[in-house]
Amino acid sequence: MSRKLKKGYFVRGEFVAEGSERDLELKRELKGTDEQSRTELKRESTELQKLGEDLLALRADLMQGLDLTEKLKDAVLEAKRITNFEGKRRQMQFIGKQMRLVDPAVLDTVRAALTEQHSGSAHENLVLHLAETWRDRLIANEDAFGEWITQCPDTEAQQLRALIRQARKDAKPEKPGAAVRHGRAYRDIFQIVREKLGSSPPHPPPHPNPLPAGEGI
Repeated sequence: MSRKLKKGYFVRGEFVAEGSERDLELKRELKGTDEQSRTELKRESTELQKLGEDLLALRADLMQGLDLTEKLKDAVLEAKRITNFEGKRRQMQFIGKQMRLVDPAVLDTVRAALTEQHSGSAHENLVLHLAETWRDRLIANEDAFGEWITQCPDTEAQQLRALIRQARKDAKPEKPGAAVRHGRAYRDIFQIVREKLGSSPPHPPPHPNPLPAGEGI
């Protein structure tokens, strides 16, 4: 009587019987690979969806430099116009699908553009912060004027000096205990300082040294 052949399959020349320990081991490995692939695809899809959402906030000049399809660009513009929550959600899903069709090299340019915009915003925030610090110190400290002129010698010194004097006068309360007023000179000093800091690498002011009472420029 001939022996009944077992059901199975060959893997790299090895016969694996169905239901055997080896069969179960291979199936576990295959299942793990499938789950890993699904996880990778889901992570990639989520990243592209977020990248598509970030396009809505990208500056127009940076957007124009991207080699995106007209369909995707139109979808982004349409998403900006939609205010309905459900409509917006569906549009963003569509953008996510379009992002998955974009060439990887183009996706890198999208990421680079977003990074450039973020870096520019961070620089602008730093300039604003330092401009506020310098303005307050110029008004409050006698030595700050000379330090500023040393750092930015192309500043119109006479104009800035006059504005500082006026800002100090404006800052004196009309009555004891009244709130400090800030007039036009206060704002003009900020604009001058901000413009100079924006055209050169920002430098923080030295440690504050309060202006002695009664002294002025």
